[in-house]
Amino acid sequence: MLAQLVLLIAVAGILLYFASRRHNVRMQAGKRIAFFLFIALNIDAVLFPQHLTWIAHSLGIGRGADLVLYLLVVAFIFGMLNTYLRFRGTNQQVTELTRTLAIREAELVNHQRGLMKDEQVHSAVTATAAPDQEGAPPSVGRP
Repeated sequence: MLAQLVLLIAVAGILLYFASRRHNVRMQAGKRIAFFLFIALNIDAVLFPQHLTWIAHSLGIGRGADLVLYLLVVAFIFGMLNTYLRFRGTNQQVTELTRTLAIREAELVNHQRGLMKDEQVHSAVTATAAPDQEGAPPSVGRP
């Protein structure tokens, strides 16, 4: 009984933390719904462990604890893949921004040295400020 109370308090704490965070406005609705379903299943598993054992038996798994372990492995792999894909996307964005900034600065230095005319700098700057593949203009530049 004490373990159930501790687990329920922990789940309630996680739910309150999740609901009170302001940055969660950016979270997709599907992820938000999945999280609330996850919380509901956790509460059910804590209050009624026999439900988890019944689900495990109906799936051909011996114990509910084994089912939880298998689900945790899948969730861990999903989380790692999600983190990797986000990191890779961020890395690509930083690379593109760095390239754009380096090209623009080189063109401005060449203009200051008198190697480029004003029309060439203007056309080069507008070419580097053209929208990228996603359609959003790059947000780099110097005043």
